[in-house]
Amino acid sequence: MTAELNAGAQESIYVTDALIAEDIDAYLLKHQHKTMLRFITCGSVDDGKSTLIGRLLYDTKMIFEDQLASLEKDSKAVGTQGGDIDFALLVDGLAAEREQGITIDVAYRFFATEKRKFIVADTPGHEQYTRNMVTGASTADLAVILIDARQGVLTQTRRHSYLVQLLGIRNVVLAINKMDLVGYSQERFYEIVKEYSHFAQQIGMQSFLPIPISGLKGENIASKSAAMPWYQGPTLLQHLEEAPVNDTRLQDHDFRMAVQWVNRPNLDFRGFAGQIGTGVIAPGDAIRVLPSGKTTTVKSIVTYDGDLPLAVAGQSVTLTFADEVDCSRGDVIVKADAPCEVADQFEATLVWMDEAAMLPGRPYLLKIGTQTVTATVTEPKYEVNVNTLEHLASRTLGLNAIGVVNISLDRAIPFEAYAQNPDLGGFILIDRMSNATVAAGMIHFALRRSQNIHWQAVDVNREAHAALKTQKPAVVWFTGLSGSGKSTIANLVEKKLHALGKHTFLLDGDNVRHGLNRDLGFTDADRVENIRRVGEVARLMTDAGLIVLTAFISPFRSERRMVRDLMAAGEFIEVFVNTPLEVAEARDVKGLYKKARSGALKNFTGIDSPYEAPEAAEITVNTVDLGAEEAADRIVEALLAR
Repeated sequence: MTAELNAGAQESIYVTDALIAEDIDAYLLKHQHKTMLRFITCGSVDDGKSTLIGRLLYDTKMIFEDQLASLEKDSKAVGTQGGDIDFALLVDGLAAEREQGITIDVAYRFFATEKRKFIVADTPGHEQYTRNMVTGASTADLAVILIDARQGVLTQTRRHSYLVQLLGIRNVVLAINKMDLVGYSQERFYEIVKEYSHFAQQIGMQSFLPIPISGLKGENIASKSAAMPWYQGPTLLQHLEEAPVNDTRLQDHDFRMAVQWVNRPNLDFRGFAGQIGTGVIAPGDAIRVLPSGKTTTVKSIVTYDGDLPLAVAGQSVTLTFADEVDCSRGDVIVKADAPCEVADQFEATLVWMDEAAMLPGRPYLLKIGTQTVTATVTEPKYEVNVNTLEHLASRTLGLNAIGVVNISLDRAIPFEAYAQNPDLGGFILIDRMSNATVAAGMIHFALRRSQNIHWQAVDVNREAHAALKTQKPAVVWFTGLSGSGKSTIANLVEKKLHALGKHTFLLDGDNVRHGLNRDLGFTDADRVENIRRVGEVARLMTDAGLIVLTAFISPFRSERRMVRDLMAAGEFIEVFVNTPLEVAEARDVKGLYKKARSGALKNFTGIDSPYEAPEAAEITVNTVDLGAEEAADRIVEALLAR
């Protein structure tokens, strides 16, 4: 049977090669209309993912063009003949992996059979590269989860399976690999299937297809294994060729198109371009633009090849409207009678991908669809133990942790639950300072309070308050190490401004912790929340027309930027009280550095917790060269000049 299948595979390849030689247009047309299956290989370290992919490429004889040239050269060097390519070269994966000895990223491979085209993501098995596995799985129709028959179900097997289920991949193959190393034991195979079935049931995985394989020997990959006659199911390749893809099913959903850009080549044309996520659209259809809710009808569907009478999911088009309706990048166009929800607070699952732990209250950038907004994790609910699925109490999430959280945005966005629409329910969080992706998330639902809480308009506004005081409100934010002199200088500055008839209020770090923030400690997460609360209070005080002075270590640039973003342009004035650590420690007015050095005081800034100095403060004073009075005079002079 194996020989016959191999002969059949060889024959189909030669037929294809002949078609290329005879009629290249016919060959390209034939492949153009093949369906495309995207799948991912995942599992624990050394389960044989790269070996399996190498076998698939070898058995189908459809290899990257850029690999083929080097493979032909290598095959001549080792003495292979004709079409026989050394399988070891394919098994070995990326050149960078060979050189460094580890899998370093997601490797995408392309191959095809007579029935279908494939894109396979070979993802790392190492726990520290969980983010790469999520990246590869985010666009996959199918997941091949590998298990080493000798090792059985491991922690990383469970983690990847949980993520596959979480990301909405419903077609799962459990490839139990290296069966040759357990004597092709049917009992071992079913023992692993039973253990995995119990876990799959716990995470809500409705079904999976177990296949016993040997990637190295090619058994049950493209051809049936003579060594495992007890297995009567399909080969892996046969299942891959027959598995359903999502392309056509997307058309059955309500119409959704996120606007990527406004296309206006001239004054007579204004269109809204993007890729249709789900559903269909036709000229004359009534549509609604979210989040504004404005309605109109589609005038035309424009493409490079001409106008269309109908457009479907997956097509990139430009829509023109019958009326002048405000619409911009990030907006979502929907059918008028089938809109999606709009909200600014959600419950969501987060997969944390950064070495630095998640900090509740810290502002991150949230990218969803074609728009980017500012988001804060307001309340971690629990972390998931991937082995037991237990919900663990947690105030943060570390690298590779999976948890359920509440998220608040700076404005309302159109969305759908991830389980219903991954395009409008899946997002990433980005660190505002480093621009690195720190988490992937999936929206569950909007929090009810996001619909119930509305901004109340008032008649006496901030402009009226400021006019009554004949001053421009501002926040003068003093930052620096403990012992730098922030509180002393801020107090002197307020006295001098008060003498000049200015209406001020001083928020001091220690004083605030006696009341408003008495429940907070000094962990990174508590420091972030401390500054968030103070920032909100300072903003309210500027609404009252006051000049607010704050004296806080505020060690993180991200939180200082968060407060700056709360204020109107020009109203946040950062004052860096620049004092070297050795000078501040020598002063040690409160004896805190001595305690920190002895280990009696944990998370102390400058000792075992970082301080991120301002990069472009509006005012900088060096207290090594200046006394407190002189520093205060310079600050007041700079403030009055502004």
